[in-house]
Amino acid sequence: MNEIAINDSVSSFIEWDSLLEKEVTFTGMVQNCRVSSWGGFLILRLPNYIVQCVMDRNSLNIKPEDIPVEGCVKVTGTVKASSIKDKAIHPNNCEIHVKNIEVLSSPSLEQLPVDTTKKELNVNIHTNFDKRPLTLRHPKEQAIFRISSVIFNEFGNFLTDNGFTRICSPKIVKTGAEGGANIFKLDYFGREAYLGQSPQFYKQMMVGVFGRVFEEAPVFRAEKHDTSRHLNEYISLDIEMMLENGFMDLIQIETRLLKHIFEKLKEKCSNEIALLGIEIPTVDKIVTVEFDEVHEIVFKETGKDYRGEKDLAPEEETLIGEYAKKNWNTELVFVTHYPTVKRPFYTMDDSTKEGRTLSYDLLFRGMEITTGGQRLNVYEDYLEKMKAFGLTTELFEGYLQVFQYGMPPHGGFGLGLERLTSLLCGLSNVKEASLFPRDINRLEP
Repeated sequence: MNEIAINDSVSSFIEWDSLLEKEVTFTGMVQNCRVSSWGGFLILRLPNYIVQCVMDRNSLNIKPEDIPVEGCVKVTGTVKASSIKDKAIHPNNCEIHVKNIEVLSSPSLEQLPVDTTKKELNVNIHTNFDKRPLTLRHPKEQAIFRISSVIFNEFGNFLTDNGFTRICSPKIVKTGAEGGANIFKLDYFGREAYLGQSPQFYKQMMVGVFGRVFEEAPVFRAEKHDTSRHLNEYISLDIEMMLENGFMDLIQIETRLLKHIFEKLKEKCSNEIALLGIEIPTVDKIVTVEFDEVHEIVFKETGKDYRGEKDLAPEEETLIGEYAKKNWNTELVFVTHYPTVKRPFYTMDDSTKEGRTLSYDLLFRGMEITTGGQRLNVYEDYLEKMKAFGLTTELFEGYLQVFQYGMPPHGGFGLGLERLTSLLCGLSNVKEASLFPRDINRLEP
């Protein structure tokens, strides 16, 4: 038996200023190797950093030409102050003057199928996804998912700090929360089951337990469209909570949540923001507009008449987003009171507005990123609403029982991680904000 001492730190964060003029040894992947007559530059990819290393051919133990891109190397050298203009390199105020390089592994291919050493990836979207294990190594691809990671983490951090309990709900379910045909069927030991479209039923149940809950997990939609706005599997950031002042409580907390996330992105992702050349908005106001009012604004401003439609068309979302930025100085617009016929059966109707619900969509930069609202909380109201929707209660017995036991006024929302990331990063397709996107055509890698 061997007893091993526990390390004081296992962190991969580095205090670079404290290492100036000191010898260091790092193991990392070769992002690029720019060879010159005198030696050249080795760009080393470490966890959290892309570091510039300077190679002097006369004092190096290996020929720079023998260092493979995407090989793994162990580098020993001295940290020196520097001023580096390349935004992909971080830190940009120091570099490593190399003394020794040990090649630990090399790619098995003589020539990689995608060149990740250029400033821009310059491949079409299909090649990007086909060669995803390689293309994700490009600095700009990395930046997208570091931003996504901070959004994911800070969603949970904010909610935990504000009295929410994290839950993990099943993804194999007996029935879909959203209804309709956009649900994946599977064989569950000879019984028909489905992949969860939403944690909706479970997060409502857990409001009766904890009062405030959240979940960050994949959801599945069997929608046969192939657009730049949709995925068949995506990460849904969900909350559900007891309401004291109606569904406006949700709008208040989502505003505070996004304000927190955006501030943390500016704090933690300044290098990624600069590399991508993007702008993270400041959240300093709440703007709400009712669904019917959006139709009227779009008609008045453009002459395009959507006033008979029961939902907002993508073009309308874009137009109202442009209008909000110009006239209300905001990129975030809460559109409230959607028609009953376009909301799930568990959505509470507005008793003062016939055919309208206490629900909302949050539009960001002209695209919906959140759907939320107040839910029914009385058992008899569910029976009445489900009858009106032509739904039988048998399929929902496990869900409905919670309302027989008593439930407080409550509501919640779901925020799409990939859509928010895509819009923040200025991507043309939401699939680019998914590590390994799943759509009607893609099941690998």
